[in-house]
Amino acid sequence: QVQLVESGGGLVQAGGSLRLSCAASKGTFSSHAMGWFRQGPGKEREFVAAISWNAGSTAYADSVKGRFTLSRDNAKNTVYLQMNSLRPEDTALYYCAKLGGGNWYRPSSYDYWGQGTQVTVSS
Repeated sequence: QVQLVESGGGLVQAGGSLRLSCAASKGTFSSHAMGWFRQGPGKEREFVAAISWNAGSTAYADSVKGRFTLSRDNAKNTVYLQMNSLRPEDTALYYCAKLGGGNWYRPSSYDYWGQGTQVTVSS
């Protein structure tokens, strides 16, 4: 069983920055791609970004490209999502997840999820 714990969320003004962290409980973390998703009020969970096991590849939703950067430190079993130039529409509960297999963009491809961290961007 892998446990994922997100942190770093909070309230920020539009244009501000936050860095989210996702810490994994087990060493096998370094063998798997990881992803971030978000779910705003009344919306479906949507893909934000993903990173391969060795950080050699990343993918981003069009809505966050150029503003968000995903990285990982396998020695610390941690993934980081740096979010800059935040907008009110970025307000959501942000989840990290471990890829079980398949398409990076689909929530169904991920087999372990954290509890989420709230990001609220005020205008």
